[in-house]
Amino acid sequence: MSLAPEQFTARLLEWFAVHGRHNLPWQQNPTPYRVWVSEVMLQQTQVATVMPYYERFMARFPDVGSLAAAPLDEVLHLWTGLGYYARARNLRACAQVLVAHHGGEFPHSVEAVTELPGIGRSTAGAILALSRGVRQPILDGNVKRVLARVFGIEGDPASAAVMATLWAQSEACTPTLNVGAYTQAIMDLGATVCSRSNPACTVCPMSEGCVAALKGRQAELPGKKQKRLRGSREATLLIAETGSNGSVAVLVERRPPSGLWGGLWSPPQFESEFAALDWCRREVGEPANRYEKLAPIHHAFTHFDLRLNPLVVKCKPHEEVREGDDRLWYRLGDPPRVGLPQPIMKLFERLRGS
Repeated sequence: MSLAPEQFTARLLEWFAVHGRHNLPWQQNPTPYRVWVSEVMLQQTQVATVMPYYERFMARFPDVGSLAAAPLDEVLHLWTGLGYYARARNLRACAQVLVAHHGGEFPHSVEAVTELPGIGRSTAGAILALSRGVRQPILDGNVKRVLARVFGIEGDPASAAVMATLWAQSEACTPTLNVGAYTQAIMDLGATVCSRSNPACTVCPMSEGCVAALKGRQAELPGKKQKRLRGSREATLLIAETGSNGSVAVLVERRPPSGLWGGLWSPPQFESEFAALDWCRREVGEPANRYEKLAPIHHAFTHFDLRLNPLVVKCKPHEEVREGDDRLWYRLGDPPRVGLPQPIMKLFERLRGS
């Protein structure tokens, strides 16, 4: 016999009081700002990975005003390694909207919060529930998995029909009282017990009454998303170096605001070695006769795989090659505080040590 929403909620809160997480950094002084930053960081990222980033971010940007006033490069620099960099760009953009139109405070209605840059319905609900105790359902990945398994909700969880069913179930289970504890509890249950693979059903408070546990369907629920064919891309990465003996600098450019590594800094990419060397000759300076090919960089994105072939070229820059808003010399020994994609950061660390 499946659980009623009231039974689910009562069991969850009892479990959370004993087994839930109560000492996460964002649970201390849970203002809307602190909760918001944590929720954005936790999208697609594990708690253990997020915690040191969150502490550093909060130390530098303790409030909305400091984040709104920060240079984008500094925000991206502190985000380097977390991935999904649109989250960082949206954080800063949202902070600027809050300062300009809301007096630096989060609005009180979920509708107004979802109008802010980078904030969807579930994140908005989590901000209001965890910081202000406002009764709002949420539906992140952990919550979807818990609800789909406990209540036997089948089908592609990304489809509109299944999403509507999951939202209705989340709404039915969200209590009026203790909504902050409930919201943290259902996320905790999904993260620590009802995990994607090898869920710990024997210690789950829902095991008696969970459709997936009773029918042995943990691997089937939630349903599988329709697979998209993965693509692949390949490019030559031009490492144009100047200087020597500990003062080597590499030319980097700011990526376009949208698309791959939007807003971050990276050596320029080209379709071929010929195109890279030709561009270097025209835009930077005559490359040395010898150049070095480094081991390819492989990086997996959500929908495609990227292979970058680094080509290290020594060159003497033209006098007119100047740093600007979209181009700078990245000094390996004294690096500027700018946002780098993680694969590029690792490449520069290798170059620094070579």
